[in-house]
Amino acid sequence: MTESEGPDGARMSFRGRMSYGDYLALDAVLSAQHPRSDAHDEMLFIIQHQTSELWMKLAIHELSAARRAIAANELQPAFKMLARVARIMEQLNSAWDVLRTMTPSEYTRFRGHLGESSGFQSWQYRLIEFIAGNRNPVLIRPHEHRPEVAGLLRAELAQPSLYAVALGRLADAGFDVVPPADAAAPTAPDPAARAAWARVYADPAHHWPLYELAEKLVDFEDYFRRWRFNHLTTVERIIGFKRGTGGTAGVDYLRRMLDVVLFPDLWQFRTEL
Repeated sequence: MTESEGPDGARMSFRGRMSYGDYLALDAVLSAQHPRSDAHDEMLFIIQHQTSELWMKLAIHELSAARRAIAANELQPAFKMLARVARIMEQLNSAWDVLRTMTPSEYTRFRGHLGESSGFQSWQYRLIEFIAGNRNPVLIRPHEHRPEVAGLLRAELAQPSLYAVALGRLADAGFDVVPPADAAAPTAPDPAARAAWARVYADPAHHWPLYELAEKLVDFEDYFRRWRFNHLTTVERIIGFKRGTGGTAGVDYLRRMLDVVLFPDLWQFRTEL
């Protein structure tokens, strides 16, 4: 065994070689936490939100690729990507469980140091909603101070949403469905699309790819709804009904968001089936 080798042949010297920390840029990642108070729990708050943003980055990567695959009628790869997004949402849900170990008195110790920063200002969260089809150009305004981010969100509104390309697959399969003409408009209930999905579910064996596509989209929204609900209960548990640091109505705002449906047609037809 040489000086550069350890037990079982493991390399012990990385001078001039890429190490684990080099590949993952861990120096930058692990030095990105800068608490602004001496409160013990501020580190938890920072890391929970930073790791959530990393998971959202991966979700955007997968959703964007899934949309391209669906548009190209390459559904099998898209199914894998959408299944991964559902698992990512599960990780995001688990993060709330860790944050909920913080009590109101512990949060109060550093809340004043947040200024007007708020999760409402997460541009990655906004991009996920825009990709899915919940689109509102007004919500770009909190990002106007960063032209590159505002431009990215506007570019997203200029292309078909994930659900719009799914409707395109329905249309190509012969269903009487017309994808929305205005890409920037939010997804609205469409009786024709609802009827088309009902036909798919009435005979899944004949329409299996579309059937599976619909279920993958519902899986994604199912986990997304759970994330919103867990966000609501975490906020209520920690700050009650105080206003959010970013000026929103806090719990009342989050409760209204529970009523926002990403893919209304895919939920509404089930009553009629």
